[in-house]
Amino acid sequence: MGVLAPLNDPAFLRRNPGGVTVELRVRPRARRTTLETSGDALNAAVTAPPEDGRANAAVIVLLAEQWRLPRSAFSVVKGAASRGKVVNVAGAPDMVAGRIIEWVRAHG
Repeated sequence: MGVLAPLNDPAFLRRNPGGVTVELRVRPRARRTTLETSGDALNAAVTAPPEDGRANAAVIVLLAEQWRLPRSAFSVVKGAASRGKVVNVAGAPDMVAGRIIEWVRAHG
């Protein structure tokens, strides 16, 4: 039996007992670093190249800064070598989801 997502959660966000997972599309080697929503999707652009995990590290830094969460809470759980990624954010699911939803309301 899975955790039911509240109705106001964005489509890219999934709550789980240990935190949340976020699906996003990453564009490495971008001109500037940005994080934005487009419809039901979350898109990140980072200036780092997709070599030796540098783009993944840049995505984690970006998410941590935007959502005001510690970098240590983030880990790439799927898609480490592709543009489509699933990132786990450890913590209290309601608190973490609340931060993300707050960011979406302010920037989406």
